Amino acid sequence: MGGKLWGGRFKTGTDERADSFNASIHFDKRLFKEDIEGSMAYCKMLGKQGIISKDESAAILNGLEEIDREIEGGDLRFDESLEDIHTYVENALIERIGPLGEKLHTGRSRNDQIALDTRLYVRNSIIRIIHLIKEFQVSLVELAEKNHDLIIPGYTHLQRAQPVLLAHHLLAYYEMLKRDTSRYEEALKRTNVLPLGSAALAGSTFNVDREFLSRELHMQGITANSIDAVSDRDFIIEFMFVSALLMMHFSRLCEELIIWSTQEFDFVEISDAFATGSSIMPQKKNPDIPELIRGKTGRVYGNLISLLTTMKGLPLAYNKDMQEDKEPLFDTADTVEKSLAILSPLLKEVTFKKEAIKRAVGQGYLVATDLADYLVTKGMTFRQAHHLVGEMILSAQKKNKELHQLDLAEMKRFSPLIDDDVYGWLDPSLCIERRNIHGGTGSKTVKNALNNAREELKT
Repeated sequence: MGGKLWGGRFKTGTDERADSFNASIHFDKRLFKEDIEGSMAYCKMLGKQGIISKDESAAILNGLEEIDREIEGGDLRFDESLEDIHTYVENALIERIGPLGEKLHTGRSRNDQIALDTRLYVRNSIIRIIHLIKEFQVSLVELAEKNHDLIIPGYTHLQRAQPVLLAHHLLAYYEMLKRDTSRYEEALKRTNVLPLGSAALAGSTFNVDREFLSRELHMQGITANSIDAVSDRDFIIEFMFVSALLMMHFSRLCEELIIWSTQEFDFVEISDAFATGSSIMPQKKNPDIPELIRGKTGRVYGNLISLLTTMKGLPLAYNKDMQEDKEPLFDTADTVEKSLAILSPLLKEVTFKKEAIKRAVGQGYLVATDLADYLVTKGMTFRQAHHLVGEMILSAQKKNKELHQLDLAEMKRFSPLIDDDVYGWLDPSLCIERRNIHGGTGSKTVKNALNNAREELKT
């Protein structure tokens, strides 16, 4: 293959150590599909506009298609002595069709070329991730429906708080993922914008038909400022930020699976297919997959901070520092996609231990708020009721009893307002049914929420 695209200015070659340090092909080679796609669209435009002849355009397109097929088929290997994927594709083209291949770069810079390639990559990643999120949401909804009537302890501060339906708890993650999807969709709008035609920073002197390129590449808009177009990496940072939020949501769910699978909680059993053992302790069954996702969340955060830090001091327009955007971008996309791909099947094989959960619901005074609400219905202010129920709990703790285990005489000593009907307020299943408010954990409300989720997932 030929030499450097920019070698004419230089009297001597660069030091091989500088070449190695400067090169990006060892990681940006994964952009070959996007680079060829963008080059094919650009070639069509050059022919359409008469910047090159139609025959020249057809020959270049045939050459690019051949390169794409050979890379895909493994017949053409990457030459990592070359600087980047753009140099590699152009040199491969020249090898096939001769000096005509050099015309492809007419009116185009590597600056707007890499901006396009990266936007196409992020666009494709977002589309795949949105699809994978939907699959994961299906797994959540199926697990919720499978356990639609299972009551679990709800927690605040990791202390037992109030009874809630497990389905309601799982649908909290469904809502998080809806927001994540919405954020990716919004990010997609700002990503799917054409920078091609901006050249190095000032725009091209050739009559580049940017509207044609935008349509050909299925983009939703065209950049308005050539300097901004080649120096903008906001769309990558936004993708990383949305991905960091998504991973944070995964990490919270994984943390719960980890805690719930301990013998101390004993709420869930993670399938053997998604757990590992110990090299020394035969009894161990470790939740390694959730732990790894929890750990990988930190590296996605690190990728975001890395690029923010790279960009914070850069003057306009392009600077070589911006080559450092690719590796954290690729790692973020890979980490998110792999996490989603493993979480969906893992969740489908989680088993909830209903007897252990039922015992937990009956302990810890989860119905205390309902008892206070009961007293309010009898005419007491909530602050008075809150204080009184606190005193009742202290008394019950001394007797090693739960509230529902106190007899009526014991309760009446705290307030004459209490009567036989109080026990209906101390039943966790009835506590659930009193919360059929929109967004609450009542069974009717949760059933409607599950139906709505199913309908949403069909669209």
